[in-house]
Amino acid sequence: MSDIIAALSEIMTDTLDLEIAPGELTRETTFFHDGLGLDSIDLLELVVAIEERWNVRVDNKELGEKVFVSVGTLADYIAEHRPG
Repeated sequence: MSDIIAALSEIMTDTLDLEIAPGELTRETTFFHDGLGLDSIDLLELVVAIEERWNVRVDNKELGEKVFVSVGTLADYIAEHRPG
């Protein structure tokens, strides 16, 4: 699981231009408000990057609201739904 979180950190640094130090992103880190402060454009870019990296789709709002609660919920979803 830590490999997924490390990859998410790399994706957010590269794709979203967030400055995240190694180890700063934890399972408890949230994406919005007091967490990383992402907006809807950031979220869309993150969804595209996740689909490209792991071939995992988050294709509706209801699912997105469950998956993007925290880094941990996203990492769990990726681990459960990535192919092979």
